[in-house]
Amino acid sequence: MAAEEKLTEIPRGKNGFLGFPINTDLNNIDAHIAVLGVPYGLPYTPDELSNDQSRTPDLLRENAQDAGWSEPRTTKHFDWDLGGPILDNRNVRVVDCGNVTADFKNPREHYRRAEVCAKKIFQSGAVLIAIGGDHGIPIPIMRALPTDEPITLIQIDAHLDWRDSVNGEKEGYSSGIRRASELPFIKDIFQIGLRGVGSGREEEMSAALQYGANLISAYEMHDIGIKAILQRIPSGGRFYITVDADGMDPTVMPAVNAPTPGGLTWLQIREFIHGIVNKGRVLGIDLVEISPQFEKGNITFIHAERLLCNFIGATVRADYF
Repeated sequence: MAAEEKLTEIPRGKNGFLGFPINTDLNNIDAHIAVLGVPYGLPYTPDELSNDQSRTPDLLRENAQDAGWSEPRTTKHFDWDLGGPILDNRNVRVVDCGNVTADFKNPREHYRRAEVCAKKIFQSGAVLIAIGGDHGIPIPIMRALPTDEPITLIQIDAHLDWRDSVNGEKEGYSSGIRRASELPFIKDIFQIGLRGVGSGREEEMSAALQYGANLISAYEMHDIGIKAILQRIPSGGRFYITVDADGMDPTVMPAVNAPTPGGLTWLQIREFIHGIVNKGRVLGIDLVEISPQFEKGNITFIHAERLLCNFIGATVRADYF
């Protein structure tokens, strides 16, 4: 009998995110929330094969470890962001499924495995938290989403990401929303925080508008506020969220390749996360495009950890489980 394919591997530091247990057996997932590292996007040029963002899943875990999360602090520590312990003293199980394995002779293999991993997690009924990696990695994850009901896609990003291809590659970090728009179960698309220049020539803008994407610039967001944006998003459905670190203001997440002033503040992203989980069911979220080489004083990783902690705590309090 052939050996079973190795889809994920234990993180470098051998510690799960926030100290939660590691389970790389994706055929036996007994969890409400599953964390998955997806390190590698598809490169546009040969020198992008080992892009800097690939280090983020392990570094984010290690940063949380250094912050004192040596074991899951589910009952002992009061979290002021959440009004109590992260899991609210409930019997909620969180596991870290490790990092999706890669085949460097065939970069596309990483995407195939990521899709298989995400599908197993979704089929188990767990909410997925994916840590990238560049903004190409949501493509295989979104393909793995359940197809039985429409899903609203929400993107936090400075960039439009409707490029059809770059250097012949159609599944790179500038094409994620274009590829999502081709999935029959993706319904409404909300893109929040758009600003500056990038991933958005007139052709891409026309394609997004023709599809009917809801394009909300950072400046409109600041003018009308998060509550008004949440009111625009239909309630009662299912959601998938993709967060590009450059959607945040550089004062919050400076470790990005294209820092652009005017992004979401910490208070705004926190308000949005807590608001959206109460509008329906968020099936999963990814956090991508953190480039550790540009980190300043650990600011990005601190906010990244807080963002994911707030997401976990908010889903628990929304009675998802």
